[in-house]
Amino acid sequence: MTMKTITAIGLVLFLAVAVKARAADLSGTWKGSFEFNGDSIPLTLHLAEADSAVTGTVEGLPTRTSGLHVAMTPAEIHDGKLAGNTVTFWMNTDYQGTTYRLDYSGKVTEDQIAFTFGTHDGSWSSLLNVTRSAEAQTPAATDVTGTWKGTFDFDGNSVPLTFQLTQAGAVVTGTVEGLPTTPAAIHDGKLDGDSVTFWVNTDYQDETYKLVYNGKINAEKIQFNFGTDDGGWGATLTATKDMPAMTQ
Repeated sequence: MTMKTITAIGLVLFLAVAVKARAADLSGTWKGSFEFNGDSIPLTLHLAEADSAVTGTVEGLPTRTSGLHVAMTPAEIHDGKLAGNTVTFWMNTDYQGTTYRLDYSGKVTEDQIAFTFGTHDGSWSSLLNVTRSAEAQTPAATDVTGTWKGTFDFDGNSVPLTFQLTQAGAVVTGTVEGLPTTPAAIHDGKLDGDSVTFWVNTDYQDETYKLVYNGKINAEKIQFNFGTDDGGWGATLTATKDMPAMTQ
């Protein structure tokens, strides 16, 4: 065997290992359970990965939605990162009236992630193994990930808004920029066919209002009807996807 042949074989093996090491794409739905006080608690993770940044939500833990109200709503992932085969992020959850930060660190192997997670202060931790859900293999017909811009009329003034959206399966996360509270985090974001829904909190004249958005997607536009949760005010807005500038 010549040195040239050995070098060629070595290069092929190196490329195969490199491709396998980076082949793990976290985007999709992952399901598993962990043990808490003798009970098995199911969790669903909706993850989206772009350039090693990980976003998404965790479903199955109690979270504070507003004021003292706590519900089993999806909790947004913060500071999500993928480094090699390790994924890390944190989220907030509520337990017995107290909000706790939970830190997650997971090892990715094929279609499984083995997590160690627990409170940020180290007082409690657990193990969580999640596997990729089969439903994640069928991509949604519409992908709203990206930057969307539009304006709406408020008291005779044109108010510009920017939507930074990230989609993982049928879950939508992100922010709305341009409201008095900016950027405002999106809550309960969902994609159903050509419809996208979510809500945000904003402040106006020292009062906090929940704004509910219902959008219809048509090509590179979203036609939103949105307004206060009590129906006291509403408006319409057409958001257009912001396309990256072409480089020469």
